[in-house]
Parts: sequence; C-alpha cells; structure tokens
Amino acid sequence: MPVRFKIQSPKALKPYLQKELLEYRQHLDNANYTAAWQHLERAHVLGQAFAWPHTYVHFKMLQFGIHIKNTKEVIGQIPRLLVGGVKSFVGEIPLGNTGGANVPPLKPLPIEPEIEAIFKKCNIQH
Repeated sequence: MPVRFKIQSPKALKPYLQKELLEYRQHLDNANYTAAWQHLERAHVLGQAFAWPHTYVHFKMLQFGIHIKNTKEVIGQIPRLLVGGVKSFVGEIPLGNTGGANVPPLKPLPIEPEIEAIFKKCNIQH
C-alpha cells in the first residue's frame, strides 16, 4: 500500500480552517486572549493531519506566545513547529491534540463533536 503524503488540507476543509483563524485574529485584536487561543486550538485539531496547515497553526501559536509574553508557550512551540508538519506529512499525529505547550505533544485527546461533524461533512477519515 503506497504512503500518502498529506501536505495541503482538502478544499472542503479550508473554509473551516480559515474561519477559526479569522476568529482567532478578531479575538486577538480585541485582547480576548482566552477566546483567541481556543480558536487556535480548534484550527490545530482541524489541520493537524496536513503538513502545511499544521505547521502554520504552530507558527501562529508561537506568535501568540510571544504576543502574550508566555515563555512556556514560546519554548513549547519551537519543537512543535519544527516537527509537527513532518509528522503530518507522514500521517503520524495524535488525533485531537490541541497543540499547545500545556498538552504533551504526542497525547491524543477527544475531538469536539462539532469538529467531528466538520470532518464527517468534509469526508475526512481519521
């Protein structure tokens, strides 16, 4: 069975990723950091199976950590940024992991029902 490399997210998933990133930006601009972070976490879960969006979300998480001056988050995002996309590329990710430094990087987590519904709607198997 050939290995399938997952670089870009499927077209059907892109609007959902973009929505989460837009919501993140809006909350960040309004200094609502808790809500901003929650949207980054959702974007991470949605995009973690695909190398480019996975890496991009970790980059945004790194920027967020810098913005709020959270040293733990900044330090935690560096290895995730370097390795996360590679893990997606070869299809080895911990499903549901929200991507923050407050969660072990290889720990799978339950996926929110709303995100599961998005995966189903976009025909994404995991």
